[in-house]
Amino acid sequence: MGESTVTPLEGREQALPQPVTAAPRQRRFGRLRAPRRPRLWFEILLIAVSYWTYSLVRNAVPEQRAEALRNTDWIWRAEHSLGLAVEKSVNHAVNSVTWLIVGMNYYYATLHFVVTLTVLVWLYRRHPGRYAATRLVLFATTAVALVGYYLYPLAPPRLMPGGGFVDTVMVHRTWGSMASGDLKHMSNQYAAMPSMHIGWSLWCGLTVFALARLPWVRILGLLYPAATLVVIVATANHFWLDAVGGLLCLAFGFAVARLWYGALPYALPRRIPAKKPQGARPGAPRENLTDPRGRGTGVFRAGRGGSRGRRSR
Repeated sequence: MGESTVTPLEGREQALPQPVTAAPRQRRFGRLRAPRRPRLWFEILLIAVSYWTYSLVRNAVPEQRAEALRNTDWIWRAEHSLGLAVEKSVNHAVNSVTWLIVGMNYYYATLHFVVTLTVLVWLYRRHPGRYAATRLVLFATTAVALVGYYLYPLAPPRLMPGGGFVDTVMVHRTWGSMASGDLKHMSNQYAAMPSMHIGWSLWCGLTVFALARLPWVRILGLLYPAATLVVIVATANHFWLDAVGGLLCLAFGFAVARLWYGALPYALPRRIPAKKPQGARPGAPRENLTDPRGRGTGVFRAGRGGSRGRRSR
C-alpha cells in the first residue's frame, strides 16, 4: 500500500515536463528579439560609442603598404580583364570640370555622415518599431567591413604609383578626404575595401525607398547610392569593385537582422504596441493598442461610470 502511494508521486515528478523550465527561457529570448521602443539618450550614446570604436579599430589596422599596393594592382588588372576599368577615364573627365569635382569632394566628405544620421533620426521619430532592426543592419554591415579592412588592405586608385589618377582633393585644395593632405595621418589610407560610402548609402537608399510615402522621396532614395558610386570613382577614392564589397557587407547586415528578428526590418510593425500593465486581470480592458500601421484598434478604456467603452454583449 505504501508503494502504491509513493509510485504516483515518483511518476508525477518524472512527468514534470521540461518545457516548464524551458518556457521562461523561450519567453526571455523572445523578449530580447521583440522590437522595443528606442530611448533617445541610449541611441545617442550607442551611436557615438559605436562610431568612435569603428574609427579606432579601422585606424588601428596595420597600414600594410606593400600588400595594399599589390592588392590594388590585382584589382586593376582584374577590372581590365573584365573590360570594365573605367575609373581613370571617369576621374579625368570629371576633374576637367572644376565646379563639379569640387562639389563631389565636399559630397564625399560630408553627406556620408549627414544623410546616414538624418535617416536614423527619421526612423527614430516615424518608424520606432522598425528602428532597432534597421539600425542592426547598419551596425552589422559596419562590423563586417572592419574584418575586410584587416584581411584585405587595399590602396585607393589615387595612391597607385604610376597609375595616372588625379587626387582631386590635393589638386583643388579642398577639404574632402581624411586620407589626403594634413589629415592623412589621422586615417588608415589602405582601408578602401569594402567601401562603406556605398554600404551606408545603400542602407539609406533602401530604407527611404521602402518606408517613405512620397514617390519623389523614394526616387531620391534610389538616386543617392547611385550618385555616391559616381563620386567615389570620380574622386579616385575607390574602385567600383570596392562598391561590390560594400554591397556584400550590406547583404550580411540584412541577413543578421533577418535571423535575429525573424523578418526583414521593413516588414516589422511601424509602431510598438503599448505593454500590458503588470497585474492586469485577464479580460480587463486594454488601451493604447496600435496595429502595424500605427492606427488605433478601436479598443477604449472603460470609464468610471462603467458604461463608456463597454462592449455590447
